[in-house]
Amino acid sequence: MPLRLEIKRKLAQRSERVKSVDLHPTEPWVLASLYSGSVCIWNYQTQTIVQSFEMTELPVRSAKFIARKQWVVAGADDMFIRVYNYNTMDKVKVFEAHTDYIRCVAVHPTLPYVLSSSDDMLIKLWDWEKGWMCTQIFEGHSHYVMQVTFNPKDTNTFASASLDRTIKIWNLGSPDPNFTLDAHSKGINCVDYFTGGDRPYLITGSDDHTAKVWDYQTKSCVQTLEGHTHNVSAVCFHPELPIIITGSEDGTVRIWHGTTYRLENTLNYGLERVWAVGYMKGSRRVVIGYDEGTIMIKIGREVPVASMDNSGKIIWAKHNEIQTVNIKTIGADFEVTDGERLPLAVKELGSCDLYPQSLKHNPNGRFVVVCGDGEYIIYTALAWRNRSFGSALEFVWSSDGEYAVRENTSRIRIFSKNFQEKKSIRPTFSAERIFGGTLLAMCSNDFICFYDWAECRLIRRIDVNVKNLYWADSGDLVTIASDTSFYILKYNRDTVSSCLESGKAMDEQGVDDAFELLHETNERVRTGLWVGDCFIYNNSSWRLNYCVGGEVTTMFHLDRPMYLLGYLASQSRVYLIDKEFNVMGYTLLLSLIEYKTLVMRGDLERANEILPSIPKEHHNSVAHFLESRGMLEDALEVATDPNYKFDLAIQLGRLEVAKAIALEVQSESKWKQLGELAMSTGKLELAEECLSHAVDLSGLLLLYSAFGDAEGITKLASLAKEQGKNNVAFLCLFLLGRLEDCLQLLVESNRIPEAALMARSYLPSKVSEIVAIWKNDLNKVNPKAAESLADPEEYPNLFEDWQVALAVESNLAHERHNYPPANEYLSYAEKSNISLVEAFKHMQVDEENLPLENGDSGQEVMDENVEEDGQVEAVEADADDSTDSAILINGNEGDEELATSNEGTLSA
Repeated sequence: MPLRLEIKRKLAQRSERVKSVDLHPTEPWVLASLYSGSVCIWNYQTQTIVQSFEMTELPVRSAKFIARKQWVVAGADDMFIRVYNYNTMDKVKVFEAHTDYIRCVAVHPTLPYVLSSSDDMLIKLWDWEKGWMCTQIFEGHSHYVMQVTFNPKDTNTFASASLDRTIKIWNLGSPDPNFTLDAHSKGINCVDYFTGGDRPYLITGSDDHTAKVWDYQTKSCVQTLEGHTHNVSAVCFHPELPIIITGSEDGTVRIWHGTTYRLENTLNYGLERVWAVGYMKGSRRVVIGYDEGTIMIKIGREVPVASMDNSGKIIWAKHNEIQTVNIKTIGADFEVTDGERLPLAVKELGSCDLYPQSLKHNPNGRFVVVCGDGEYIIYTALAWRNRSFGSALEFVWSSDGEYAVRENTSRIRIFSKNFQEKKSIRPTFSAERIFGGTLLAMCSNDFICFYDWAECRLIRRIDVNVKNLYWADSGDLVTIASDTSFYILKYNRDTVSSCLESGKAMDEQGVDDAFELLHETNERVRTGLWVGDCFIYNNSSWRLNYCVGGEVTTMFHLDRPMYLLGYLASQSRVYLIDKEFNVMGYTLLLSLIEYKTLVMRGDLERANEILPSIPKEHHNSVAHFLESRGMLEDALEVATDPNYKFDLAIQLGRLEVAKAIALEVQSESKWKQLGELAMSTGKLELAEECLSHAVDLSGLLLLYSAFGDAEGITKLASLAKEQGKNNVAFLCLFLLGRLEDCLQLLVESNRIPEAALMARSYLPSKVSEIVAIWKNDLNKVNPKAAESLADPEEYPNLFEDWQVALAVESNLAHERHNYPPANEYLSYAEKSNISLVEAFKHMQVDEENLPLENGDSGQEVMDENVEEDGQVEAVEADADDSTDSAILINGNEGDEELATSNEGTLSA
């Protein structure tokens, strides 16, 4: 049966003819040397060029990474070897290496050696630690030496391929070949070693259109691969997969089975002749060089073939070798850290007759199925004995140990626990995938159908594109994962049983209420598993998450791709494995999962019994979960983080709790937030305390003015002045009627023009003093402008009603420091738009015209009226621009006056 390996194209770049390719071991880079004389580095993730080296005008036939030195080494037709630093673009070394075209360079995997082969029929060894000295020359070929390659199992030996139709095997340190293989009837273009440990093979490609596999110990030909219609220019044994890859000048790349030598696939990307094939150990990527560009493909999936049973025993497949480890063998003295590789002792369990592409324990862990090559084999988990086998493209277990196989898209077979066939199904649609679990599921491209295992009756059809399916152990919950999201559904077992027992005919959709959608989450699931009612998964960003009740919590950010193996409740840890078969564990408390599950079920009494068993460091996670369920009071009780508790207290309006936290944390932002909430809820005393702690001067000003607290405003004025908050200080002084202090503050803050204008409006007696200061200051920068300033003492005719303004100021000076209570604001508000100057003038006119019976003068009457009324109407300098409102201030004596009068507001 075929391997059925998935092949995906990852890079396609057009360029001049590509003569060699290489993959970087750690960076996502492809190196390509071109016939035009350039060497390019491409990033296959971003599809962009990283570096380009213009080495020569002649073809560069071979280039390789030396990653441990950050170098690129290349040999060209100008007979020179060039070495560049691929990070800095610096030229490290250029030297003439041969007397003819250089066909190949090969880098030793550990030593500072580079081999080069040439059309001069020589092979040379270069040592870069000795200044690129040629330390050895290998002679023996009678034609061009097309390629050299080191033996990965014995790096002291290497093989060379030549157009003299031979392969020679050499030892470093010996000038003569160990032996020679007369390999082909025409010239040999390429050679490569098998990297596995079980077969001493190498492969050759020739101009006779064939590739041959050789046993270099017996010096015999194992297999001839025929099918290409032109020269075979590149060959390789893939280091990770049981395949052989050959490339030819016929434009095709052929993939052959590494054991049966059956042709598995033929690739043709339409870029003309193939010249080079590159690969890297530990990767499934293969890069191909063509006449017209570079292609990189990924063969198969990098998910490790591994499975863990409920006791912590892990079985995995490395190629055809089966190995096992046991997590519980780790000593109690070893401290397990989250994300740290576990030091597990690997035991050889046996081998597999087919190439494993999937491996899975049955529910009780007694048996393990291996599936691949279109077949399956069931082994015992302990002794690795074959119990059953057959043909299958897919194999799935039921929740009770039965199993089903998909032989093709139109036939599914079901077997009992005793490995006997029970039933065969031929679905009415093309079954592209099957899934096991509580129900047997079959998928087409755009829907999934669920069947019961006993009678294969349709339970429900759901129209969704399914990538994977995960059943909870209880059988009541199932996750359906698609390309972009996953759905958690509840399986209504009782409803289905009632419907099936009733014998009612069902339509093509099945039982209507068989499934109930509980949650939908827009995340792609890479691997997943259930622990109780908790679904654990890693997403497309390789974050390890778990989902309970629709609430997703991120446990850890993984630094590389890792795949879920299982969960051990006894250790409260979830285990993952990477593609190098390193096993890591991460803590996920079972008590935490149980608590959240009980909350979701509404069983709060039992949940509260479990809460004390959850460590304190996880209580914030619990509180966030409770908050997401709308249980804010419970979340506040559980939370331990002060910042989070404060936010919860604010949401609940628990001001005293929030105040206690704010006192503990002493954060200005928290005091301010609490102060705003206290003010909005009418807790003014608390608001004052909070704003004081937050040093929110503007808020305090608003609060004190609303209180009518003259003493508070006095203190605030001093505090604002100390902190340089001049605007707040000015407004406080203005509200207190301390106009002289207002002027002084303006002068001290170098706002002299504003001081002059204020004096003109409110303290006309101070105008001359301020104007003098203004003139002196302005004279430093503009003497002419300074001279244009008019002083009302010198030019009273320029200031309308100047004497009246002085008289009003004099008469009201003693009233500025009387503060009427704020609750009498309305009785003063109507008089706030009256011009004092105009009122004063009218009073003088009226007093002159009225006959006075008691003989008093009009001025005396006016003075008496002012004293009796105890109030003055505040206005601006311009009668048309009058004050719209007045603020009342509550003093200790309980005197009453308009705030604008208190402040000495005059119209001049």
